[in-house]
Amino acid sequence: MTGMILDGVLMLLLVAALGYGIRLEKKLGALRAGQQAFASAVTELNAAAGRAEAALASLRASGQETDLLHDRIIKAREVKAQLEGLIARAPAAAPVEAARPAPAEPRITASAAPAADEERARRMAALADRIQGLAAPARPTGRDNVAAIVGALTANQSAKQSLNRARRSLDEDLFAA
Repeated sequence: MTGMILDGVLMLLLVAALGYGIRLEKKLGALRAGQQAFASAVTELNAAAGRAEAALASLRASGQETDLLHDRIIKAREVKAQLEGLIARAPAAAPVEAARPAPAEPRITASAAPAADEERARRMAALADRIQGLAAPARPTGRDNVAAIVGALTANQSAKQSLNRARRSLDEDLFAA
């Protein structure tokens, strides 16, 4: 009889152990699912950190481009102020004998650089000749005075047009990039 009682107690203990094992298995299954969710969350966080680094690098590059553009704008404003100063001084510096409008200046490319240098040298020589010719000007009288004034006004207008073309070309070059 004691053997049966001990067998009964042993069976109860085995049933209790079996129930406890089932409950423990459910808890371990929930823990495994939580661990998999945690691993996927870590993977998503890692991907988000990578995207944040890429966005930060892009932002830094944009900041550098912004600084470069800001510098170009400042330089363009300085050149604009210089051009406006030249335009303002153009009536006083306009030669009397330059009554014809200035030819349109071609845009300078890498292949046209030597031709542009030759053209610049030719214009500088012509300017030097005009300055030397104006060193001892004869005072025009009467009709010659009116012709000189008209010539000066025409030269002033052509100088303004040339400077405006140069300003537009400079603006296009600065803001095209």
